[in-house]
Order: sequence, then structure tokens, then C-alpha cells
Amino acid sequence: MVTIRDVAKQSGFSSTTVSIVLNNAPLSRYIPVKTKKKIERAAERLGYRPNQFARSLRSKRSHTVGVMVFDMTDPYCTLVLRGIENTLYQASYLPILTDVHNERSRFERYLEMLLDRRIEGLIVLANWLFLDINLLGDLEKSSIPTAMIGCELDTDSISSVIVDNEVGGSLALEHLHSLGHRKIAFIRGPKALTDSLPRWRGIRNCAHSCKLEIDPRMVADLPESRDPISSFEAGQKLTEDLIRQKRPFTALLAFDDMSAFGAIHALARSGIRVPEQCSVIGFDDVATSALYTPSLTTVRQPMAAMGASAVGIVVDGINAVVEKREIGAAVHRKVAPELVVRESTRSPL
Repeated sequence: MVTIRDVAKQSGFSSTTVSIVLNNAPLSRYIPVKTKKKIERAAERLGYRPNQFARSLRSKRSHTVGVMVFDMTDPYCTLVLRGIENTLYQASYLPILTDVHNERSRFERYLEMLLDRRIEGLIVLANWLFLDINLLGDLEKSSIPTAMIGCELDTDSISSVIVDNEVGGSLALEHLHSLGHRKIAFIRGPKALTDSLPRWRGIRNCAHSCKLEIDPRMVADLPESRDPISSFEAGQKLTEDLIRQKRPFTALLAFDDMSAFGAIHALARSGIRVPEQCSVIGFDDVATSALYTPSLTTVRQPMAAMGASAVGIVVDGINAVVEKREIGAAVHRKVAPELVVRESTRSPL
């Protein structure tokens, strides 16, 4: 590793002068421009890079933000992480990414390791399991600016960014109703998932305003599972159960895209064509939604924007700490979803 002393020897100036120039210390304004340029050229020729760890010890700043994901295999995570990474890059912060595999012990250990590395902020991409293992206390004890994506907590210290699930549920049903569908089947989310209740509330409110009757026999619930991919299999099984009831339906509204994919698979296996005989709509707009056959109509969560919003909240908090300002109360943002119409929905024949 090239050191300050190497640059001093190459440039012909003292280590103290070289250190002042390369660290852009306050005294550097008194050093002649010609001297500065000679030192900088010598550093460039030798490939000198400043010791960021040493700098962080002196400044008590690491310019790093911890990013904790509960399950990296969840397709929902990809675009959220892209939004986080892009925005941190623009703000000159380095993300340290951890996948806690839905395990409390791993969460606690990773949080400890991140804090040991002096992260300046923390972003948590949560799922339904977060509520069950109740790690709120661990996060609050960290005493650093923290934002959670996908889960709103009743706290004054941890900020959150969530999608407006109630609006999203209403958008989905309104789309099917506007196409002329009246016999609609539903696959709801797991009861423990915080998204499930407001999304269903939006569906019921839309049904009430449209004077549409929801047949409780045509409503199925996804089981709780730690595996995000399992909603494909559950969507397939629940759709098969709905078909076996012999109660005709011309559309199916699924809780998320993965369960919608499972529903389409089950319908195809039963000889029911999508969308000619049954329309299907999902929720999320994961990357494969546009590539599926037929391409999936869905309610898009602005996932990249949610990641960017969480970064904005955390960076504002970091700036308040650096400037020794009082950190305000937690910020809770709700972002609007968007209906994306593709090939899996059409008017009933």
C-alpha cells in the first residue's frame, strides 16, 4: 500500500506538507498552488489512495448506511434495493447489505455487526415476519436514523415508507368492474401481513360504492409462509379449490403477482383461458409480470421510489446528527400505487 511517506519521498516535500495537501486540511490554503500540484501528481503516479478507515476514525464518520433485507429471494426486493442503491450512490454513501434469512438471531447479529462498523443510518426492508419477532426494541436501541420499507410502526423514532394498500385494492377491483366483471373470485393476503387488511378494505369499499356483492364462498386466504415463492403454489392450490366449487367466476383478483401467476397456471391446467374466459389481476408489478404469458395486469408499487424515499429520510436524519440539530419525529410516508393494464384482463365474453 502506498503511504504518505512514499508520496513525500517522490515529491520532495515533508510528510506533514503532503498530508495537509492530500487531506485538504485547513492549512492547505497556505500552501502554494505549484506545491500542491506537484504533490498531487506524485500521488497519482504512485497510485496513492487515502485510508478511508483512518479518516473515518478522525472524523467519526463512515459514510455508510446499513441495508437489512429479511429475504433476498423475495422478487419484491429487487427494485426496492435498486432505488436504495442508486440514491445512496448519488448521496455519496456506501450501502452495506445484509440478508437476515427471516431469522431473529441473524437479524440481531447483523445489526450488532453493522453498528460495530459505525454505520450512520439504517434502512430495513421488512416483511410480515418482522411483526412476529418484534425487533422494534433492537432498532430503537441503535439510536441512528432508521427507516423501514413495507411496514409502518407505531413509534416516534423509526420512520417508514409504505404503499397505500387501500387505494391499490380499490384500483384493482375498479378495473375489473369497469370491464364488466360481476362474478369475481378473490385471493386475500395472509392475516398476519400488515398489507392484507388495508388492501382488502380498499376492495370492500370499492365493492360498496359499485354496489357489487362479494360472495364469501369465492374468497380464499393465502397461508402464512416464510418462503416468498410459496405464494405461487398457494395461489395455484387456492384457485383449484375455487374451480372445484363449480361456482362460475369471470375474473380473479389475487393478493400479489406471485399468487396471480399460480392462479393463471391453475386456470390453464383446468382448460380455462386467460383472459378470454377469466381475467386475472395481481399486485406489486415484480420484474417478471411484463414477461409472463399472458403479461400480467397488476397494481404497481413504485418500489424504486420507495427505496429512494427511505434513503432521503435517513440522509436527512444523518445531516441533522452531523450538524448537531435536533432530530425530528419519525416520518411516515405513504406512496400512491398505479394500475398497469396488460394482457391478462379483458371484458367478459
